[in-house]
Amino acid sequence: MTKKIKNNKKAEKTKGLKFFGLGKLKPYIKTYKGIFATIIIATLAVGVINVITPLFQRYAIDNFIANRTLDGLAVFIMLYVLVVAASVVIDFFGSYGCCRLEMFMLRDMRRTAFNHLQTLSVSYYNMHSVGKLHARVMSDTSVIGSTVAWDTYQGVWNIVYALGTAVVMFILDPILALCVLVIVPIVALVSVYFQRKLTKLHRETREINSEITGGFNEGITGAATSKTLAVEDKLDADFRKKTDAMKKKGSKLGHHRALFFSLIAFAASIALALVLYYGGIITQKGVIEIGTLSVFMTYAQGIVEPVQWSVDAIADLISVKVNIERFTALTESASDVKDTPEAVEKYGDCFNEKRENWEKLVGDVEFDDVSFKYPDGDEYVLEHFDLKVPQGTNVAIVGETGAGKSTLVNLVCRFFEPTSGRLLIDGKDARERSVQWLHSNIGYVLQTPHLFSGTVRENLLYGNENATDEQLYAALDSVNARSVVERMDKGLDSEVGEGGNTLSTGEKQLLSFARAILVNPAIFVLDEATSSIDTLTEKLIQNAIEKLMDGRTSFVIAHRLSTIRSADVILVVDGGKIVERGSHEELLKSRGVYYNLYIKQFREEQSMTSGARE
Repeated sequence: MTKKIKNNKKAEKTKGLKFFGLGKLKPYIKTYKGIFATIIIATLAVGVINVITPLFQRYAIDNFIANRTLDGLAVFIMLYVLVVAASVVIDFFGSYGCCRLEMFMLRDMRRTAFNHLQTLSVSYYNMHSVGKLHARVMSDTSVIGSTVAWDTYQGVWNIVYALGTAVVMFILDPILALCVLVIVPIVALVSVYFQRKLTKLHRETREINSEITGGFNEGITGAATSKTLAVEDKLDADFRKKTDAMKKKGSKLGHHRALFFSLIAFAASIALALVLYYGGIITQKGVIEIGTLSVFMTYAQGIVEPVQWSVDAIADLISVKVNIERFTALTESASDVKDTPEAVEKYGDCFNEKRENWEKLVGDVEFDDVSFKYPDGDEYVLEHFDLKVPQGTNVAIVGETGAGKSTLVNLVCRFFEPTSGRLLIDGKDARERSVQWLHSNIGYVLQTPHLFSGTVRENLLYGNENATDEQLYAALDSVNARSVVERMDKGLDSEVGEGGNTLSTGEKQLLSFARAILVNPAIFVLDEATSSIDTLTEKLIQNAIEKLMDGRTSFVIAHRLSTIRSADVILVVDGGKIVERGSHEELLKSRGVYYNLYIKQFREEQSMTSGARE
């Protein structure tokens, strides 16, 4: 029974936090309970000092001014100065604690968000824009950290001051105290009325703000494209539309908040007027002294601040609830591709690898009755698909642009899981091993290459962090990329810029090839990887790739059909489904989709060659 009562009390304590979503921040707050305690103790002390300070005013009026004497004034002044000095020093520690708490929470929340993003599958990024994710990781955490730290500080002070002044006023004169405190129920009623309206408006405003952030991000990253297409006016019009929507929602929000604050200020003015009226009467009658009335005047003016803060705090908490919802929606989002607890126990995860338990990947891949549809799709892309790819097999995937050629490699790389059926790696269901184990054995080169900000060396070392300079240059030589590095000012230590923007697309692709080679993968995946490279360089790389893929399983999404004639198996994709399979010769003989693609491309190449000769 006792345990049940304790649990009920605990649930009641967290209910208020859950109301504003603050309960979900417990892991970040609990870590810094020492700082929290410092802030609370310091603020309690400052609040108590601020409550008793007006009593010095009362003493001075009743003893020095009313009696027209200066006896004991020096001691009074010294004591008053000590109290004020103590308040300043203690307030410093409280404010410093708030700064530290805010910064520590920001760091931890952003680390959590960034780390969680690393664990999410490709489908998550397909459905969420960079701008919105950026807003959640940066803007929302900033609001949360600031609100938790400084509202704790302000909250404790205002609660102590409000309760302290209420107690002192009731001791001095209960009726005058009621005149001042009449504002409290008015504030409560007004706050409840406005709460739902403000919550809805804050949520809508934040969503529009995310769209603006996304539009701003796209405007910068796509600047070159927008200029070449001459669509600056369209982008500007779209951005204006979003900012106008933000202005309208913001104005409506401001209108409601202004009305909210005005009503509270009006209520506070009524309380002050009552104190002046009733206090003046009883002072004239000699019921209370002038010093006591001055204390009530100070408290009546001072009580406005906690009331105004409570209104502002409610608005902040309503606002931060939206930020917490958005932040936790990110950190609690589940990945479509997730290791089983058994796999994590044995192989570790992406942050804590247990490489000592990792088996060597041979390269046998098998699709066993696989059916698949994308998480945001309704139609099956693969249905009851079977394919055995023995180690060392070269699989080519071809089809028109947008036909769905990447589906197969997305499944091989476990960027997505089969909707039904099994993907077997070395005869074992891929889900029985870890994603990290599989990815560390795959060399993936994308059609659109990506380099990380930093030097050439740092980018290559992502493929093998223990590689020597000799190995780095060997990888560069294998894809004829050494000349790219040697042309740069500092060689391997040259900066590539954000996303590799100091290099051409072809140069970035060559470095991406070298990085993939350093992985020394058992499986190669080339996603139209040579489409950004000139024909001469492509032929050089093609020869190198054939040597590198010898004995390795490879999946090649082909742009030019002439490059995959020697593939062991060619899969033809049309309308998002695999419609043909076989060798180059077999598919040409069948005169199906592949035959038509090949003839079409052959004629285009012949036409281009003839045009060049002319």
